[in-house]
Amino acid sequence: MKNDPGYYDYWPYHDRPKITWPNGAKVAFWVAPNIEFYELDPPANPYRKAWPGPYPSIGGYGIRDYGNRVGHMRQMKLLDKYGIRGSISLSTALCEHHPEIIELCAEREWEFFSHGIYNTRYTYGMSEAQEREMITDSIETIYRHTKQKCAGYLAPALSHSEQTIDLFAEAGSALFGDDAGFYTCDLFHDDQPTPIKTRSGKRFASIPYSLEMNDTIAYVVNKVEPRQYGKMLKANFDRLYQEGAESGTIMCIPTHNYQVSCPHRLKAFEEALEYITGHSDVWVTTGREIASHFLNNHYDTVSNDIAAKRGGLR
Repeated sequence: MKNDPGYYDYWPYHDRPKITWPNGAKVAFWVAPNIEFYELDPPANPYRKAWPGPYPSIGGYGIRDYGNRVGHMRQMKLLDKYGIRGSISLSTALCEHHPEIIELCAEREWEFFSHGIYNTRYTYGMSEAQEREMITDSIETIYRHTKQKCAGYLAPALSHSEQTIDLFAEAGSALFGDDAGFYTCDLFHDDQPTPIKTRSGKRFASIPYSLEMNDTIAYVVNKVEPRQYGKMLKANFDRLYQEGAESGTIMCIPTHNYQVSCPHRLKAFEEALEYITGHSDVWVTTGREIASHFLNNHYDTVSNDIAAKRGGLR
């Protein structure tokens, strides 16, 4: 086993090259709705149970079905109100199960990136060939249903392997060249984009996707109340906005349509969106656009800075 993931070098959060966003924005702000499909009776995985309780988990299945039936429509309407195009972390099986959702999002020019096929089928225990097949299938499915060349990846249920990033970069290149497979949300290690090492040498970036601001982590894991979640989102933004005056930062709100879109939680989320988008020097954008901007404008400078600082430590 590795001592660390090996994808990036240590790069302390000070004295970095300045990152700039379009129109002088201080913060690149994106919302990543996880639109997922959970199977009632998925194939067993020896490393992790899909449902924590006994089968059949009607309650677990039902609330997630609620998200796709009801919660998605609520969230989509809210994002429309504030001019936000979602960057969908997509269980690509949804393209077959609920194509209506895909059509509604495509009409709004939302981004679709891969979150695997089902959120009840994990990377754990897969061979490299099996994981490559799953990743390739998900990229092909997104293109077939949306004509988008999938740029980003978040492993299903965060079930990341040691090969995931390399396989995604390679699958994207094999299918669509440099137009696909060039960023990951799976690393959670910074508030700015980071160059990532791949075995193919492809230019690739990690784009901040915050577990701390993730509604499932907040509500289910940390037992946060809706009002407090709204305060957390605003406080997170305020700090990133302050620091973004010196060098551009990124704020992501990862959501789930069966969490944040429940009636008693929606108001706090809306108040946070109103607050954040009320600032004129915020770039309201998508994960793909952030990654493309970084790779085209800052990747080389940042990579050289990291290498120089690593060299100074030797």
